[in-house]
Amino acid sequence: MFNTAIFFRIADDFVLPPLDALEEIFQSHRFVPCGATEPESSGWVPPRGNKSTVLLESVGRQLIARLCTERRPVPSSAIKAAVEERIEKYKEETGRERVGAKIKKEFKQEVMLDLLPRAFTKRSTTTLWIDVANKFLVVDSGNLTGADKIVSYLVEALSEVPGALPGLKASPIQTQMSAAAAMSHWLSTREAPYNFTVDRDCELKTPDDQKSTVRYSRHTLEIDEVAQHIAAGKMPTQLAMTWNERVSFVLTETAQLKKLKLLDVVLDGVQESGKDDDGFDSDAAIITGELSSLIPDMLEALGGELAEGEVTPHPASSHAADPVPEPA
Repeated sequence: MFNTAIFFRIADDFVLPPLDALEEIFQSHRFVPCGATEPESSGWVPPRGNKSTVLLESVGRQLIARLCTERRPVPSSAIKAAVEERIEKYKEETGRERVGAKIKKEFKQEVMLDLLPRAFTKRSTTTLWIDVANKFLVVDSGNLTGADKIVSYLVEALSEVPGALPGLKASPIQTQMSAAAAMSHWLSTREAPYNFTVDRDCELKTPDDQKSTVRYSRHTLEIDEVAQHIAAGKMPTQLAMTWNERVSFVLTETAQLKKLKLLDVVLDGVQESGKDDDGFDSDAAIITGELSSLIPDMLEALGGELAEGEVTPHPASSHAADPVPEPA
């Protein structure tokens, strides 16, 4: 259900509207495929799959939604070639040597209207989890831009619910120590934070224009060479880790969790207890249950959340030997 996780903090004063009212709003923003001349279309789809019509699933007080986006990508090279062709034809017909910006813009619009219906569509879905009790918002997106987009759609939906005050305020979680500085510390000291272990995959880069990169794959990281790379100025951008022997993942320099994988100790428990008919409720309960504990532990490993107005130190200014703050 979640391959990646970007987490946001929900404001303490947020109160979830009634689910039936919220479901009605989501239904009014249900996904509709792109029209012939539309470059993009987004809307909500059933998290449980096409056999369901419910757009907001509630499992164990955890809310799951899914946004679908369809695009008609037109290659920029095709647009450029078609516009230039029209410009040349215009010059021949008018005898003009120069073409104004307004006419070029009109040509581009005409070209887009001509090419869009012929472009193949591409669809992608993004899962969203709202942890109302712990005030977390988790998005299964590989980048912050995509995560911000789905959060914006959620904020829009919530704002349309009658009497839903105050509105949702969600912001990316900032921590006392940057993920890059923390990973540098763990690798240099060969000491993983409490409840975590460092695994056998890592990427280090220099924070300059050269972006010199060193990658370790299925290789022990408890070697002097890794510490030497860090001492020479390279910063970890990805580090494979395991939490509590239950969930493995890759931590990025921006504190995103990628390649999330439930380990056998978790999956064996699922097989013993059995699954519901389509497996959705069990999968949702398990992954949200694990992440509900993993995320706070990760935030603590990064020194805890910043107070409002504080700024996380830049990775390049954080020395690898600086100690990680002790948990409160």
